[in-house]
Amino acid sequence: MHLDHSHDTTTVVSADAARSDGTRRALRIGLGGPVGSGKTATVAALCRALRDTYSIAVVTNDIYTREDAEFLLRNAVLPPERIQAVETGACPHTAIRDDISANLEAVEDLEDAVGPLDLILVESGGDNLTATFSKGLVDAQVFVIDVAGGDDIPRKGGPGVTTADLLVVNKTDLAPYVGSDLGRMAHDARTQRGELPVAFTSLTSGEGVKPVADWVRGQLAAWSA
Repeated sequence: MHLDHSHDTTTVVSADAARSDGTRRALRIGLGGPVGSGKTATVAALCRALRDTYSIAVVTNDIYTREDAEFLLRNAVLPPERIQAVETGACPHTAIRDDISANLEAVEDLEDAVGPLDLILVESGGDNLTATFSKGLVDAQVFVIDVAGGDDIPRKGGPGVTTADLLVVNKTDLAPYVGSDLGRMAHDARTQRGELPVAFTSLTSGEGVKPVADWVRGQLAAWSA
């Protein structure tokens, strides 16, 4: 299920789009959302869907562990050298919004080590509905929620829900079991977000990440153009 709006969602090329050697750097997309919403699983599915076409790397954020990076490594979604973990030591919000230096260093290290890259996904664990990525770190943001968290989440809003470049409502297959109304969630998301796009996904299906992957492809096309 995919809410597709007709407005222009072209990525705006930022001032630092070129690397120091004059080549274009990778497009950076951040993925955030509440704990358990399926952010890392979405990153894994995106890597599988896009890795044969694009050169991709991933930066994960956890407070004291490398849990998310290890999940990606266990599932072999990318070669190990393309996955880098940042241990924030504190609330991950700080490392993606306030003091982004550790994440920027990880992004730049990946480009130097395995570049040139087309896309870097920056995933932040432990985010709540207020978490957003600094525009100095990413070019676009995906915010992931899930139906098990309650069908009132889109109505509650918060910067992640209302301002992310793409809102993903994940685990739609669980809706009948947790009493979530997908139609209500779609209506509330439309009310909160206007014409900003929303994708409904279930990663239990092989094609479940397709609306998100299609959106990323559109961002990459705009970036390269």
